[in-house]
Amino acid sequence: MYLNRAIIIGNLTRDPELRSLPSGVQVASFGVATNRVWKDKDGSKKEDVQFHNIVVFGRQAETTAQYLRKGSSVLVEGRMQTRSWESPDGKKNYRTEIVADRIQFGPRSSGVAGTAPQPAPKGEDQPAPPADAIDYPEETINADDIPF
Repeated sequence: MYLNRAIIIGNLTRDPELRSLPSGVQVASFGVATNRVWKDKDGSKKEDVQFHNIVVFGRQAETTAQYLRKGSSVLVEGRMQTRSWESPDGKKNYRTEIVADRIQFGPRSSGVAGTAPQPAPKGEDQPAPPADAIDYPEETINADDIPF
């Protein structure tokens, strides 16, 4: 059995670039940075940043280009792929990228219009529970009473 699967969570390093293939299929490409923090044997904090090239096709490419911007948080699920091409000077070039099957947008930053938390109205300490909230009984359940 073989498996080629990549799952990363990070921030966009640049705005998505949307293009169209000759067949009409939309393609978006962008970069994502992930970081890893650890302490070395001396106890000092170390950090490593990795940069990933992402390619996404179809409707997800359109929504990605529409809603994501540099700095946006994103989860990318897909497969690793390495492309190769020859440059005009005859040099062979390689690029490893993640071809995304699924893109999940992360939380928006507070700088985006309409997402800042609204202050609570004066005189109200606690928000009212939603209308469909469930009132659970406060009685304790004895494990011996459960029939299975």
